[in-house]
Amino acid sequence: MRRRHFLTALLASATLPQVTWADAGNPAFLAAAQEPDGTFALFGLSEQGQDLFRIPLPARGHAAAAHPLRPEAVAFARRPGTYALVIDCVSGRVAHRLEAPEGHHFYGHGAFVDGGAVLVTTENHIDSGVGRLGLWARDEGYRRIGSLASGGIGPHEILRLPGDVLAVANGGILTHPDRGREKLNLDSMRPNLSYVTVTGGLQESVELSEDLHRASIRHLAHRDGLVGFAMQWQGDLSEPVPLLGLHRKGGRVTLCEADLAEQLAMQGYAGSVAMDAGRVGITSPRGGRLHLFGLDGEFLTALSRSDICGLAAGAEGLVATDGHGGVLSCTDRLAPLTVARRAWDNHLVRLG
Repeated sequence: MRRRHFLTALLASATLPQVTWADAGNPAFLAAAQEPDGTFALFGLSEQGQDLFRIPLPARGHAAAAHPLRPEAVAFARRPGTYALVIDCVSGRVAHRLEAPEGHHFYGHGAFVDGGAVLVTTENHIDSGVGRLGLWARDEGYRRIGSLASGGIGPHEILRLPGDVLAVANGGILTHPDRGREKLNLDSMRPNLSYVTVTGGLQESVELSEDLHRASIRHLAHRDGLVGFAMQWQGDLSEPVPLLGLHRKGGRVTLCEADLAEQLAMQGYAGSVAMDAGRVGITSPRGGRLHLFGLDGEFLTALSRSDICGLAAGAEGLVATDGHGGVLSCTDRLAPLTVARRAWDNHLVRLG
């Protein structure tokens, strides 16, 4: 009788409907923000920038990794942080708290592979300064199951490409938790864009020329085999260096620059990058600029907006966020979709 009851219960559980992002309102984007009272929260947003859910965070957020099927978001502490929160976006509860292994800290980003079964996190191995990619088994309560080399120092954003290839932005900047966000190796830094698989390790690594060794590769976008990477210049800000690169696996890097005045206006800082069907954009909250390029790297136009940073592909083009509560559509101009009393943080994460 016990065995019969067990099998009946097992069959019943197998036929129960699985919770999906539809149960959380089918958000198009995730974004963290600071609210007027100084508290922080993670928001799910519609295509039009409207709030679908709000979940409190214990401290300032940075980026979130969205599970491809289940309504779960992994919110990372700002670097150098040692924890990440797995949030159930239906109930709003913290389902799991990930702690970086002893001797490691997180770099603020992650991505799911293997259909969502494995979370990959960008990390620093503190003693060696070498970048690592941490592996966590989602279906085992996000148990730590190993790590592999990121291909460089200071891995920041990581992006899943088709075939579970991971593009890794190795920023090249050495840090140590005892020194906060201080940059310890500016004279010798060597950023790169690496392609890694969990099963095979490093597949390809691309470095910039020696004169650009201080161009820290930080953020990533992808469309149809083309990877865009946004950079942050660690040298003299009077130098109008490129802040956007385009690359296809096995090919050469295309560096993208605006005209001199606009390039200088970016103040050496690209905070986010995103692609739509025909354009790639980078934002600079320091310069109050959105630069748009063709997918061939040709400069198209510059749009001005104070404290603009978050950028993602929407259903009808690019969508941006700013530090004044604006969610903006980006065509040949910036048009507010919604404005709320909050300061959006650096990133707008696209779901799907």
